[in-house]
Amino acid sequence: MSTEFSVIIGRLVSAFTLNCELFCLTLLFALPLGLVIAFGSMSRFAPLRAAVKTFVWVIRGTPLMLQVIVIFLGPGLLGFQSPWPSNSSGRMMAAVAAFVINYACYFSEIYRGGIEAVPKGQTEAGQVLGMTRSQIFFKVTLLQVIKRILPPMGNEIITLVKDTSLANVISNKEIIMMAKEYSAKGLIWPLFSTAIFFLIFVGALTLLFGWLEKRLDYFR
Repeated sequence: MSTEFSVIIGRLVSAFTLNCELFCLTLLFALPLGLVIAFGSMSRFAPLRAAVKTFVWVIRGTPLMLQVIVIFLGPGLLGFQSPWPSNSSGRMMAAVAAFVINYACYFSEIYRGGIEAVPKGQTEAGQVLGMTRSQIFFKVTLLQVIKRILPPMGNEIITLVKDTSLANVISNKEIIMMAKEYSAKGLIWPLFSTAIFFLIFVGALTLLFGWLEKRLDYFR
């Protein structure tokens, strides 16, 4: 019994690495892409601003699960050659692409709200001092933006941890899909034990964001 338990736990841990990999890759690409989208949504060029806002509206208004399916199966269903390899790495790449696009749009709105919340007087003061727009953003605005966006960004990142389980909709064998295979064989405890993996991960992130908020407490 102990041997079987060890084997199952080992397989669950191995499956959870896919969740962690998807989480890390999503953050790696979605955080900078979200900033680019935020600048697009605040652009003074009206057509660009309208196009970006429409794109964000569509992505935020449709389920992530549907987006994963469309990105993975869409090209083939439309008669194009699928850009994804036909193995497990292809399914993972499609999931990463869908997650990055989805979370970049959510992050963009958080960025936009944080940037617009910084008093305009500080930007004007920087201009009076002869600073360029990039200098004003990186030396005056950025740290205040980080302070303002940290709580909502933390919530989105914690949500991302749990959303990684949606990757199984295109047969990525993450931890919940692995546990469901055991439940189909009559073992229910692996399915419930997946909660422990997520709770530990989310708990660590909660502590990290709490520490970061205290470190940035010099901005009142």
